[in-house]
Amino acid sequence: MLRAENLAVQRGSTTVLADINLALRPGEVLGVLGPNGAGKSTLLGALCGELKPSHGQVLLDHRPVNDWVGAERAKCLAVLPQTSTLNFAFRVEEVVGMGRLPHASGQAQDAEIIRHALEAADILHLLGRSYLALSGGERQRVHLARVLAQLWPAGTEQVLLLDEPTSMLDPLHQHTTLQATRAFVANGASALVILHDLNLAARYCDRLLLLHNGRPHALGRPQEVLTVASLQDLFGLEVLVQQHPERGHPLIVAR
Repeated sequence: MLRAENLAVQRGSTTVLADINLALRPGEVLGVLGPNGAGKSTLLGALCGELKPSHGQVLLDHRPVNDWVGAERAKCLAVLPQTSTLNFAFRVEEVVGMGRLPHASGQAQDAEIIRHALEAADILHLLGRSYLALSGGERQRVHLARVLAQLWPAGTEQVLLLDEPTSMLDPLHQHTTLQATRAFVANGASALVILHDLNLAARYCDRLLLLHNGRPHALGRPQEVLTVASLQDLFGLEVLVQQHPERGHPLIVAR
């Protein structure tokens, strides 16, 4: 389990994130929403140990996240950043295989896990292709497969942090990516995903954290926090909030 307690982050003399208290629950997808500059990526950086808190702490399985080092942490915690730079012509399966580097599971088992991750990210058809020949969306899905392979098979100790994983994807693969995230947590792992699409968040996330000016605006189930008032406060956007006719989750339509 990943937990943030009274978390705050400063850049210089400016507090850019404060008053964060949350715990990722086993089997849960927690979505983070907020306008540009709200502190979403800063939160992710603090949760994974990349950014040092100015106050509070982040605990991974009851230990400070920065007490976990090297392969030990990589087996429990994986991060998919907004952009991943790779300028060498690795084959797709080689990039995904980089997720297996912390493990000593053997070539045969790694090959099986890589194939499962390729299937989960819907890129099995890209097997053998050069990473550099892929589109931006295809590359994003390759890196999704890489972090899934890193934590495979997911269990109660594993945590996946995703920073705008659907930003380059077509509508179909926005859904397949979040379906893969839900499948990842099905055996007790947990995931935090930063999103901008309110309707994707409503459909796939168990709880949502709304951030505004680096502070929590609301935390709860989509039905509780995706309200006309909260979305007006958060985004300055006038919306209609309806119920999805088949699934029952909130359906947000801009006026």
